[in-house]
Amino acid sequence: MREVSSSDGGSGMARRASARVWPLAVTMLALAWWPYAAIAAAALSFAAYTEWWPLAAPLMFLATGVTVAATRPTALPGHAVRPDDEPELAALVDTVARHLGFEGPLLVRITPDPCAALARIRVGGVRTCVLVLGLPLLRTLTEAQLAAVVAHELAHERHTRRPGAAVLHFARDTLGACLDSPFRRRLIPFAPRLLRASQPSAWQAETAADADAARVAGTTATADALRHTHTLAALFHGPATDWWCALEQTGRRPEDFYDALDIALKNPYVARRAADRVAQDDAFDPYATDDHPPLASRVAALPPADGAAAVFRAVPVSLRTAADVEDWCVERLGSDMGVTLDGLWEEHRAHLTGDVPACVPVRLLDMDPDELRRQVDDLVEDPDLRTATGRAAPAEALAAALEALDDGSWPSLADRCDGRIRTAPPLARPELRRDTFRAAVVCGLEGVLRGAGWTSTVRWLGTVLTAPDGRVVDLDALVTGALAGADTTALRALLADARTQEPA
Repeated sequence: MREVSSSDGGSGMARRASARVWPLAVTMLALAWWPYAAIAAAALSFAAYTEWWPLAAPLMFLATGVTVAATRPTALPGHAVRPDDEPELAALVDTVARHLGFEGPLLVRITPDPCAALARIRVGGVRTCVLVLGLPLLRTLTEAQLAAVVAHELAHERHTRRPGAAVLHFARDTLGACLDSPFRRRLIPFAPRLLRASQPSAWQAETAADADAARVAGTTATADALRHTHTLAALFHGPATDWWCALEQTGRRPEDFYDALDIALKNPYVARRAADRVAQDDAFDPYATDDHPPLASRVAALPPADGAAAVFRAVPVSLRTAADVEDWCVERLGSDMGVTLDGLWEEHRAHLTGDVPACVPVRLLDMDPDELRRQVDDLVEDPDLRTATGRAAPAEALAAALEALDDGSWPSLADRCDGRIRTAPPLARPELRRDTFRAAVVCGLEGVLRGAGWTSTVRWLGTVLTAPDGRVVDLDALVTGALAGADTTALRALLADARTQEPA
């Protein structure tokens, strides 16, 4: 009998995985599209027994939409990177591509946000891969870490060449989008079960790309790159977005946005808050729609490898056109954030039509921290404990919230803080209640402590405070721990201190 080699075994596992992927993908697409199929069947049945002319207008509208979508040129994402302008970045990408055996046209583009992706589009009729790299990554990752990020994205091209992998990804995205609508969610009761069944295959594609990245750049650099990109994304899409939008709402634009982002990330309180946010997001996946495994799992699954670490330096890639790229990214951010944030669309449209003057440049690093905090507080609407508890005094409302945490009735208090929780997807409600209650208690405690003379410790976080006696307390971490352990001792001690320190 012929011995079965490891490659034979791997091929066998791949065939079994592919055989399992196709039925899952087809079933998910059938479930996602069955309401449309039912409507189409009803329309065809109506036409079969009456006349076809009532369907002429919808069919023409559909045909026009399909034709426009098929013939519309695809816009390239991001800012173009030419090898002659950025030889160091081009050399790094070329080195990684050679190590992976990547072939075919490859363009590199830079975007304002900390993303990394590989897109496939047609440029001049030629199927081309476009590597998208975020400017925050290029500014802060070392060459070895950036090589790991590039290798991960280029490896996806190889791992997703099989039709089954691409179809599974499309089916998961399509079915997951259906869960956003309560009506459609009721029409597809088995969606969560199918998404959970298909999630391991999606995760396997990510860990396989991580393994390739480790073989190219080394395990240590890959692990550091994974942690850094997740932390940076949490900071960018959380507090940093609040800074930007709070200032733009008052007609100002931070010209040193990326410098402030770099400095904020080096602060231990900010880095820990971002890492906690990453862990919370990883744990919150009620419908198994996340195609990426939790960060800790990805790091633990990396194979031991030295890679080509000696080829890459421990410093960021030098961009010759850094000033021009940053100016483009800042301008692009002003457009993107104005469109995507609720409540700012009208202002953004006014900017486009020229009805209001352009934003005034301002430096974040030169701003008074309390002014920045007030601007962010005006933008972000925090839950109000006083309304939810029926207590007029902030300290009394906070004491009532701590009593609710002690007796276990805090979920109902969270529902009163935010009425939208009751209409949220059932599996998402527990985490939403936890987030709402934590935010309400943190906001209430911050107000009470500031009234007792506590001051800001960190420019970037309004909930890290310094007491009159010099103690530093991270309120978010304190409330999170109290909620996890159902222990209000530390919070009650702070409230008692605040009451004794209140000015007469």
